[in-house]
Amino acid sequence: MSDINVTPLVDVMLVLLIVFMVAAPLMTVGVPIELPQTKAKPLQGDIEPITLSINSQGQIFLQNTGIDLETLVPKLEAIAQNGYDERIYVRGDTGVNYGIVMKVMGALNQAGYRKIGLVTGSEPEQKKAEAH
Repeated sequence: MSDINVTPLVDVMLVLLIVFMVAAPLMTVGVPIELPQTKAKPLQGDIEPITLSINSQGQIFLQNTGIDLETLVPKLEAIAQNGYDERIYVRGDTGVNYGIVMKVMGALNQAGYRKIGLVTGSEPEQKKAEAH
């Protein structure tokens, strides 16, 4: 009999499939920033939006890729599937200069994007109890 036994290959592939299915949601936005805390409720949505992140050093990231402010709008125009109606979320670290966040939002607004949102974290329950 000269057939190849593919059972071990199938087993390995199924294990890899499960590993990647579990790991994929954890890799959505990998820029480590500390978001400001608010009492706002999270937005519901099925489509993954375009995310701009600004870390504490003022570096701008489009999804996970570092980018300059000058090249931000052309790259957004290239990846925006809905054109100027694309929803764009801006994530700014709590230690970032407010002016840098406003420059990014101003560049987006000047380019014609109108659906711009700021992303925040939710306040921990302990802080909510202390506030009352």
